[in-house]
Amino acid sequence: MSAIRMLVLGAVRQHGRAHGYQVRNDLEYWGAHEWSNAKPGSIYHALKQLARQGLLVAHDTAPSTAGGPPRTEYGITEEGEREFFRLLRAALTGYDQKPDLLSAALGFLVDLERAEAVELLRERLRSIEEWRRSVTEYYTPEAGPESIGHIGEIMNLWVHSADTGAEWTRGLIARVEAGAYTFAGEGEPFVGVLADGRSNPYAGGAPPAARPE
Repeated sequence: MSAIRMLVLGAVRQHGRAHGYQVRNDLEYWGAHEWSNAKPGSIYHALKQLARQGLLVAHDTAPSTAGGPPRTEYGITEEGEREFFRLLRAALTGYDQKPDLLSAALGFLVDLERAEAVELLRERLRSIEEWRRSVTEYYTPEAGPESIGHIGEIMNLWVHSADTGAEWTRGLIARVEAGAYTFAGEGEPFVGVLADGRSNPYAGGAPPAARPE
């Protein structure tokens, strides 16, 4: 699974229609270029690839508001919606996913209904706890990593990461159940994307005039 795939689908979905620089701007605003492969080249490539796969649709080009060349605007298709939510649910429940996938999923957590978000997070917690039980059948954290030589430090890292992940997941579940954030169907959502033309304080630089989109 690719984080850039979910990020691009989700960013386009939030706008309704978006051109490549808008998507790049949004993802840089989230800091995704720091914790994922959401670099400019990857974003533009993903937009075109997702359009070829029928998950996005490329609309007729329109003149750029910045005075540059025409820009292609993308919209998400019904198949793209299904793929986006499949990726989102898998990233929230899969403990063995890479950190960038979980980070991307958290950015779109409120696109789900609250009850489903809680259940997916509970499933994630069950996966973590089940994994920890399986590991501690042959590795006992209380005995310390030294009990199986320096390789024990690997096991110690994994178990520590599992414990930390479980604690964080319980905290998030508690916050969501207590009413934190506005989820799908609950009212006006938090706006996590930049309006077209709004300055991005985290931007990696303006796009070249001839950048393809």
